[in-house]
Amino acid sequence: MNQIPMTLRGADKLREELEELKTVKRPRIIASIADAREHGDLKENAEYHAAREEQGFCEGRIQEIEAKLSNAQVIDVTQMAGNANGRVIFGATVTVLNVETDEESTYRIVGDDEADFKQNLISVNSPMARGLVGKVADDVTVIKTPGGDVEYEIVKVEYL
Repeated sequence: MNQIPMTLRGADKLREELEELKTVKRPRIIASIADAREHGDLKENAEYHAAREEQGFCEGRIQEIEAKLSNAQVIDVTQMAGNANGRVIFGATVTVLNVETDEESTYRIVGDDEADFKQNLISVNSPMARGLVGKVADDVTVIKTPGGDVEYEIVKVEYL
């Protein structure tokens, strides 16, 4: 399997979720299954079936996170700042200005699993990130969006 680029923050978040699943959720589900078993006939025991289903989801998520972490190429952008020479790279936080609307936005370029547009975390594979990577402050780039081409000026590049 190919290595998956991931920020240090993203990897830490996955490790926290994994710890929570293994130390809190898994034991709670096991207790729920044991408790439901005591109610007798398992064929018609809704609590038992619900707990088993939840266990399946939990174990699946544990395996998924472990696989992602084992294939993660964790990138600490603060360590790469010196080599980046002010360029937009994976993990960088970029402030852009929409030339047409004069609206400023700030995005952090992250791995696919970390992307969350509501939190301004954009995937390195998104059209926006692809249009920004390699650019420096004061560069102007055109991003293809569903609504047409949009011109952005890069205001600031940070390695946080």
